[in-house]
Amino acid sequence: MLKTYTYPRFEVKPAPEIASGRTLKVPVVVVGAGPVGLGMALDLQLQGLPVLVLDDDDSVSIGSRGVCYAKRALEVLDRYGIGKQVCEKGVSWNVGRTFFREQEVYNFNLVPEADHHRPGMVNLQQYYLEEYLVTKAQQTPNIELRWKNKVVSVTHGDATVTLRVETPDGIYSVETDWLIVADGARSPIRHMMGLEIEGKIFKDRFLIADVVMKADFPAERWFWFDPPFHPNQSVLLHKQADQVFRIDFQLGWDADPDEEKKPEKVIPRIKAMLGAFDGRDREFELEWVSVYTFQCRRMGSFRHGRVLFVGDAAHQVSPFGARGANSGLQDADNLGWKLKLVMAGKSPSTLLDSYSEERVFAADENLLNSTRSTDFITPKSKASKAFRNAVLGLARDHAFARALVNSGRLSVPAFLTTSSHNTPDSEPFAGRMVPGAPMDDAPVIERDPKGKTSGWLLDKVGNQFVALYFTNDPATLDAATIDALSNLSWGGIPVQPLLVSPKPGTAIGGIPTIEDMKGIVAQRYDARPGTVYLLRPDQHVAARWRRLDAAKVQAAVAKASGNA
Repeated sequence: MLKTYTYPRFEVKPAPEIASGRTLKVPVVVVGAGPVGLGMALDLQLQGLPVLVLDDDDSVSIGSRGVCYAKRALEVLDRYGIGKQVCEKGVSWNVGRTFFREQEVYNFNLVPEADHHRPGMVNLQQYYLEEYLVTKAQQTPNIELRWKNKVVSVTHGDATVTLRVETPDGIYSVETDWLIVADGARSPIRHMMGLEIEGKIFKDRFLIADVVMKADFPAERWFWFDPPFHPNQSVLLHKQADQVFRIDFQLGWDADPDEEKKPEKVIPRIKAMLGAFDGRDREFELEWVSVYTFQCRRMGSFRHGRVLFVGDAAHQVSPFGARGANSGLQDADNLGWKLKLVMAGKSPSTLLDSYSEERVFAADENLLNSTRSTDFITPKSKASKAFRNAVLGLARDHAFARALVNSGRLSVPAFLTTSSHNTPDSEPFAGRMVPGAPMDDAPVIERDPKGKTSGWLLDKVGNQFVALYFTNDPATLDAATIDALSNLSWGGIPVQPLLVSPKPGTAIGGIPTIEDMKGIVAQRYDARPGTVYLLRPDQHVAARWRRLDAAKVQAAVAKASGNA
């Protein structure tokens, strides 16, 4: 039991197949109802696909676990319909501060520019996120959740995957066209299939303590190297919802995990830390305690025939940097629309190889950053520790040293610039919205017969291919341009045109118009009149041109969908 949260218990229903003896046949099964598995189910539902979710528990995760949700993950959660809930309940922050002993030596701002809908990070205990996702899934007719349903065997064939599922009432079988595995870092299904996960387990241990207390600490990330209250080690402090503060203490590899979790060991550490702020003896209560080690590992491929791995089942990183759940939600974001096209017969199954290609690329980027962070936080030799301390000593006064400080490079979305499904630029563009880039957000206004509505660019795109067409004035578009924009679909794959203009406008020739009232969309996308962007269903840039050529847009759709 936690002091600030009551765990829900979800209804466990007998599977009808136990009594009938029949095999359940469904198009898609997701195993695991954590943030990534539930996000995957909601993503598939947005694509119109029915999905069965199996989980061997009947509640949400124990303890805060994943805490930090980055801007891109929040934008994905917006598509799933719960981004607002997460932001309203969680603690938003953009600023992080790094201390060496008693002095601040470095700080950063995750969103240094204005006019973004979501903050750089929101801190929220994982059990809240899971509860929001479950509630959303329960409200969705295309998602069936089965609790206390444990997969005990997997038979992988060329055409289907068959699962044996154990429940409190008996065992039954499920036959599915596609299996998505989101059953966590230990992944029983990965082991059943004899698949390996390779990488490093770092020889250090960290204590997590969730502490309930009333404190006016700012909503920032604070990280200490070698502080006086925990000498020769590191400490991280985050504020979460409900006046719960997350504190991570480095322990060293020789620490006994069971011993270190005892309140008589944890409470003195926290008292020493809090006393270092202002000498006050603050009252607090322990909420949850755990001990973990750093791991930086991944599978060789995230696709194995009709079985696809997502989240921690596919890749694992150290917690510093918040790259675990954030990366897993982007796995789901990448996979859902591709699976829909394959299942609809509009793309070959090889399109799913691009899921592995693109997300392995992202995982390697996360693993590299996570490994570098781990090496800086927990140096493995006297020489590397001396180098780190020298960097920290110089960082307060010298910019070159600040660039070397690494208390956990925080989660950012991967720019999939190496993807074989991008269409390269044929003309010069400035800025970061290159093919493969996750889209930047910006404020817009949409007008309809009822009036105007302020909103955000990312709310107007996603879940399908979209062609952004920039124009100075929608009313001046000629019939040929409107006709070309209205007929960009290729091979049964629809492309929704969307006009972007600094001037007000309603739908022109049936094409929606959004007003770029501050010119920020055009600035961030280096757009001028006639510029066209092809956007993927997961809000990544697929291609861009300085002038509209319907044949080129259609060719780019074919390439992005695995048909070229």
